[in-house]
Amino acid sequence: MSDAQTWLVPITLTGRFVRLEPLTLAHAAELNACTPLDTFRYFSFGPAGSAVTDMADFVARLLSDPGRLHFAVIDLATGLACGSSSYYDIRPAHRGLEIGFTWYGATSRGTAVNPESKRLLLTHAFETLYAERVAFRTDSRNARSRRALDKLGAQQEGILRRHMLMPDGAWRDSVYFSILRHEWPRVRAGLDARIQAHA
Repeated sequence: MSDAQTWLVPITLTGRFVRLEPLTLAHAAELNACTPLDTFRYFSFGPAGSAVTDMADFVARLLSDPGRLHFAVIDLATGLACGSSSYYDIRPAHRGLEIGFTWYGATSRGTAVNPESKRLLLTHAFETLYAERVAFRTDSRNARSRRALDKLGAQQEGILRRHMLMPDGAWRDSVYFSILRHEWPRVRAGLDARIQAHA
């Protein structure tokens, strides 16, 4: 298997509070049950409505892109899917990827779910794939996401103006953040402290 193929192999990552497993259509009902529709307000596309079939169509669209690895986030306390995240813009030749299209159900926010999910994804990226750069991008209007990336310890790089045309016809400015390999130990320590606080 080539190095490039290794970066695209579906994987399962397990922590103390969550398990990240390959996203499938079988997760759609649980994701729909826990996720308010306004969660996708700043996404470039999302479910068309609040029915299970809308979530299933959304998941199918995510899975139609062979250049992404999508994960279902499973809450180990309940065994249920409580969110999703993905690797995309995967560039093995340049030792880089992005983490994004991330969302969590309403009851999982402010818990160990987000920090541990990030810990698992970043550990795999930096310590298994030996990435040099992991990036994140968010809508400039999404204050919650920007605060979360600041708290993570990612560095803001800049803003791509009028980067994407959104479903409502508005133009999105995308804010880029990144973590570099030499910054990972500091970020990892911060995540470990946040996870331990929930133990």
